[in-house]
Amino acid sequence: MINYATATTAAPSQPKRWQINSRRLLINILKYAILTFVALIVLAPTLTAVLGGIRTTGEFLAEPFGLPKSGIQWQNFERILTNPAFWNAFGNSLLLTAGVTTIGVTLSACLAFVFSRIQFLGKGLLFNVLSLGLLFPLVVAILPIFIQIRQIGLINSLWGVILPMVAFSLPGSVVILRSFFMAIPTELEDAAYIDGCSTLGFFRFILLPMARPAIAAVATLQVISAWNEYFLPLLVLNDPKLWPLPLGIMQFQGQYGSEWALIMTYITILIIPVVVFYIFTQRFIVTGLTGGELKG
Repeated sequence: MINYATATTAAPSQPKRWQINSRRLLINILKYAILTFVALIVLAPTLTAVLGGIRTTGEFLAEPFGLPKSGIQWQNFERILTNPAFWNAFGNSLLLTAGVTTIGVTLSACLAFVFSRIQFLGKGLLFNVLSLGLLFPLVVAILPIFIQIRQIGLINSLWGVILPMVAFSLPGSVVILRSFFMAIPTELEDAAYIDGCSTLGFFRFILLPMARPAIAAVATLQVISAWNEYFLPLLVLNDPKLWPLPLGIMQFQGQYGSEWALIMTYITILIIPVVVFYIFTQRFIVTGLTGGELKG
């Protein structure tokens, strides 16, 4: 007779804890290695400018990524900061950045409020048309922009740079602010109207204060974009006295073409304000783009 014995099957062996920890450690090491490699690639131009700006031209040409061997050359910064042309370009950059940011944030907030809270015929179609602007960067439409600027007489004027930059920043800014405005409960709006608040009053005294993170995020992105803009001022501004800092580097290079350490110092000074500004406002970008926590 066949004896059917009870067969016992061994359970599949589970990985031990040290094996799981080792696997996680290897994954983390791989992640950090990839992130470090990408960060070095991104930061390589900035590191080249900073290291070149604190050394002599000979040291920079001999070893672009080397450290200063004869001490930090503070006189490079002194020569830049005592140059009147630098401060003229710095003032132009401040005017350009302030104009783009102020007008852009104001118009974006108004449009976002209309598209998020006001009901009217064709609102969805108009918003979709506005959102199409996200697909077309400013460089793509540079020829028609230049023709329009010339027709309205804004060539060689800072307004000829400010207005196109504001126009092309509106789609992204409106999308960010509209999403934040729509996240604010409608019950709050109804309560404000019951208390006698007008539509404009609700927008000014309730909606805008609650949307501070999103507004700060939009303002930060526009400041960085306007401060670093190079191509549009190059086409519109013919007078070197109107050039912002990115174009001032070109003018400075023409004067000190053989002194690469001074040129790297100029670039370093150009980078410092926007980097410092970003460090203090990066949390607003994260909060504004992700919705964050609504605060009254």
